[in-house]
Amino acid sequence: MKVFLSGNIAQVGLNELEENNVSITQWSEKRQITAEELIAACQDQDGLISVGPNKIDAAFLQACKHLKVIALHSVGYDQVDLEEAKKLNIKIGNTPGVLSGATADTAFLLMLAVSRKAFYLHKKIINGEWKNYEPTPDLGIELNGKTLGIFGLGKIGLEMAKKCIGAYQMPVIYHNRSRNNEAEKEIGAKYVSFEELLAQSDVISVHTALTPETKDQFNLNVFKQMKSTSIFINTARGGIHNEEDLTKALEEKIIWGAGLDVTNPEPMQKDNVLLNMDNVAILPHIGSATEETRNAMAQIIVKNIVAGLKGDSLPYQV
Repeated sequence: MKVFLSGNIAQVGLNELEENNVSITQWSEKRQITAEELIAACQDQDGLISVGPNKIDAAFLQACKHLKVIALHSVGYDQVDLEEAKKLNIKIGNTPGVLSGATADTAFLLMLAVSRKAFYLHKKIINGEWKNYEPTPDLGIELNGKTLGIFGLGKIGLEMAKKCIGAYQMPVIYHNRSRNNEAEKEIGAKYVSFEELLAQSDVISVHTALTPETKDQFNLNVFKQMKSTSIFINTARGGIHNEEDLTKALEEKIIWGAGLDVTNPEPMQKDNVLLNMDNVAILPHIGSATEETRNAMAQIIVKNIVAGLKGDSLPYQV
């Protein structure tokens, strides 16, 4: 059984693949593999472990229709043409659940960093700009008792809400395609319309999938419906917000601040104006980047790959 690995996964996963007699060919260059290179690499393989933003589109799937299984190193699967994969009987697996806590930690970190302008003020020290004490410049805002709005109250959104309730007694409102009755009972979250979410939230944290419906959903018109004192957090997918519109909203003080673990596009260029704004905190898509979570993701990948190669249903099938 031969599998191509388009990046790197935790060593525990590589060890378990070897224990299951799976032969791995791994992409070793320190750059993202191109679409053409990925197709070529998979020609003599039985499966693919897709690490990073590889497009598993119709063109790839048609060129690699012999593959039995594709295991994604992510929860998100917006880069996959699921209909084409189903037609070709190629099983697709992802890694749900295990990264909820780590990703929620990242959202919480960004919210707190933005509220106190932490990244910007840290840069002032590096630039030698920490001078005499002044009581009024660069003031942040407090979070205690502020309203948290969750756009996409699933597992990650629920973990974020719990942290905000525990730390800052933040009442939680949310908007989903359908109501999350369990979360309403567990944490007292209140379901609201999208328009109400925008108008009432002091912090909006995005935890939804990127779909044709959510692409560019947070645009200038939407930011204008938010409070001028509000913070926008996105740890889901960069395509959910329009970055030009977000920049304008921050520059014109339409909203107070933003924290991003995902950008549009990725990777973000070092001269992006958002990186030097006092009210912005940006991380390089590290939501699940803890040893514990990446180990757990690798073990799920192995389970999906081994099951798919055997012709069994995947334990974590999309």
